[in-house]
Amino acid sequence: MGRHTGPTEKLSRREGVELELKGARRLARKGGLERRGDAPPGQHGHSFRRRPSVYGQQLREKQRAKRYYGVRERQFRRYLREARRGREGQLGERLMVILERRLDNVVYRLGLASTRAQARQYVNHGHVLVNGRRVDIASFSVSPGDEIAVRGDSTVREAAREATTQIGRVAGWLLADFDALRGTVARLPERHEIDAPVNEQLIVELYSRV
Repeated sequence: MGRHTGPTEKLSRREGVELELKGARRLARKGGLERRGDAPPGQHGHSFRRRPSVYGQQLREKQRAKRYYGVRERQFRRYLREARRGREGQLGERLMVILERRLDNVVYRLGLASTRAQARQYVNHGHVLVNGRRVDIASFSVSPGDEIAVRGDSTVREAAREATTQIGRVAGWLLADFDALRGTVARLPERHEIDAPVNEQLIVELYSRV
């Protein structure tokens, strides 16, 4: 999957779930799902409601996960290979933890950005520090004890501060300091703490075909 440059709300409608691709609009309940329902976008969106095959369900689940976290196919396969090397827990759960540990996702989960796309832009443009050092790789994998902060002289601090007013709560595996625009990775997340509309078992089954 290449970079999507079209209307992002169509992706949520295509997957039939909220992918959190919009910030203020989603919180104001003005997103595409709220206004138009979960019918796929397009003129014939309501017409095609066939029951998908098992393979179709597995493929849609993979696409949903990729769009939710904003990763491409090559990255996704790399994460799956990494998850297969793990020993603790189930393969699907290890995959979800790896995705959650992405730096752009952590910045978003801390409430420092209103969307993952915005968080990715922060990171790519050098506005985010990890343990006091600038990291500009959105896929950087955080570890327990890491401190993530918006750079003190960054031009995005105002936007980050506004984003903190929109978040309901911070995930239990993270500690946030909204006043200082920083947070800490207290520990790795457990699957029940990962609020993602993804059935990872279907993804594992899909790739087991290959």
